[in-house]
Amino acid sequence: MSDSWQTRTKLVHSGTRRSQYGEVAEAIFLTQGFVYDSAEAAEARFLDAGEDEFIYARYGNPTVRMFEERIAALEGAEDAFATASGMAAVNGALTAMLKAGDHVVSARALFGSCLYILEEVLTRYGVDVTFVDGTDLGAWRAAVRPDTKAVFLETLSNPTLELIDLRAVADLAHGVGATVIVDNVFATPVFSRAFDLGADVVVYSATKHIDGQGRALGGVILGSREFIRKTVEPYLKHTGGAMSPFTAWIMLKGLETLDLRVRAQAAGALSVAAALEGDNRLARVIFPALEGHPQRALAAEQLPEGGTVVAFDIAGGQGAAFRFLNALKLVTISNNLGDAKSIITHPATTTHQRLTDEQREALGITPGLVRLSVGIEDAGDLVADLKQALDAV
Repeated sequence: MSDSWQTRTKLVHSGTRRSQYGEVAEAIFLTQGFVYDSAEAAEARFLDAGEDEFIYARYGNPTVRMFEERIAALEGAEDAFATASGMAAVNGALTAMLKAGDHVVSARALFGSCLYILEEVLTRYGVDVTFVDGTDLGAWRAAVRPDTKAVFLETLSNPTLELIDLRAVADLAHGVGATVIVDNVFATPVFSRAFDLGADVVVYSATKHIDGQGRALGGVILGSREFIRKTVEPYLKHTGGAMSPFTAWIMLKGLETLDLRVRAQAAGALSVAAALEGDNRLARVIFPALEGHPQRALAAEQLPEGGTVVAFDIAGGQGAAFRFLNALKLVTISNNLGDAKSIITHPATTTHQRLTDEQREALGITPGLVRLSVGIEDAGDLVADLKQALDAV
């Protein structure tokens, strides 16, 4: 790989490993294990496997390694470990490095399953977790302690699209030697500046934009080679959260068109948000690139294109939101995001339904809020569908 390659070139060529047959498309190595020439060779590999030597698919696989190397090249990370799902990546990144008595500070605005890991799983094993309003730098400053081991946040929160000043939070965390772990799904690998802004570990659900076509679950953890190989790999290879070779091949194919899809989605999202803004049937329209977004200046630095997701609050609450959703003809109701197809969901009754009313209220997840993941369809067609559904309400 050349360091001078631009993003689209990296997404097509980085990490490629060709067999002796010289195939054009990446090969799928559908095997659980690998053969050794001798008992001595097996012993040597278990002691110290080389860069292109593999032991067992749970530890590593040539197809999976291609995906890890390609996404690491795109993100600017030293290394990566691919996982079975996005939540396996979140859980792996946190659990691999934490033990009883460790302290974590986390933004409160999180995807429901991320919140479950921090609130229920880690605390069950003695990890001390403090939640803060991620947009309040003073709250971070008050919560970070000399013994804080890690901070965790979504760079763009799900579903209300709040931004966190990553550089400022990273400076606070690094001041006490804490590791900064970010879930960067909404920012996407295309628009990511997470490592430049101070993140130590970046986590993605590859199910979202990386696959981007509704085919497979996957995740990936990116960071320094020492963190990935000395902390993450031992935990995940023994607990079984590795990505399958076939899934890795799907993700490799997704990476080839990632830049093209995400930029088209972001342009469509901006068009949709601009068309909806000011509609008196909506209590609010949330999109970081809109001038009215309260964190517009921060968004310009951390997420200049605004991302691919638009949230809006339908006046009339849950009943009105449901009538709107049921009237849509083009946009699909589902709880995924980052897909080539436009997808919409009602967070209060789906992705964040396990939260209490008080928790949802604190996060701004109102009964009328819907989250729209904009696909690659014509923006005019999407706006027309949204408007006719609002007419039906």
